Amino acid sequence: MKPYIVGAIFARGGSKGLPRKNIRPLAGRPLITHAIEAAAATQLLDRVIVSTEDTEIANIAQEAGAEVPFMRPMVLAQDDSPEWFAWQHAIRTLAELDGRMIDVLVSVPSTSPLRLPADIDACVSRLLESEDDIVITVTPTSRNPYFNMVVLEDGLAHLVVPPLETIVRRQDAPRIFDMTTVAYAARAKFVLEATSMFSGNVGAVIVPQNRSLDIDTAFDLEVAERLLASPSSSTQAGESEVV
Repeated sequence: MKPYIVGAIFARGGSKGLPRKNIRPLAGRPLITHAIEAAAATQLLDRVIVSTEDTEIANIAQEAGAEVPFMRPMVLAQDDSPEWFAWQHAIRTLAELDGRMIDVLVSVPSTSPLRLPADIDACVSRLLESEDDIVITVTPTSRNPYFNMVVLEDGLAHLVVPPLETIVRRQDAPRIFDMTTVAYAARAKFVLEATSMFSGNVGAVIVPQNRSLDIDTAFDLEVAERLLASPSSSTQAGESEVV
């Protein structure tokens, strides 16, 4: 039987770094709309929902074609509320409303507007074809704690992770990746039983840097605007790499 796979955008009304971030305009549409459209264009998601406590966000989400089957409790929408708890709430609430448990929850954050639907599907495929509990998206980083990242202690600089042998070229250091907010695909049972994503088996899909921009500041939003407006933008180039 085909697993029941739900895509979800978790979008609070509050945001310290960029107020009302989830509905800030980008390329003429609210930021959250880009996530909804990408999720709706996938091949593997059965439905797309939005979890929010904010009425305006809920209305915009519905206009963009997403379902808002419930409103998130305010206690799960504070600045210090772990989003993991919102994931658990969404799974339990959908089970109560639908009378069936979902198999896979796919979080599609609104803060990665340059993603492709194929990036989301790659995460789901990796999860279904493995024994992973959750699959995250990552992108190659330009800095490496074994080579060119330091901590300052007593006025002196030291490598964050001192290597066993001297490394003179970044290419010789272990490959390091940044986590991205492109997509997270998780088994619902794992989410309900675990306290965090790294308490289980975590798989990864490598996404090109040109699609991994995470909107956290006004500058990030301006960069995304310019990339989407540029006729020569390369955001569509490159494939996700399942590892």
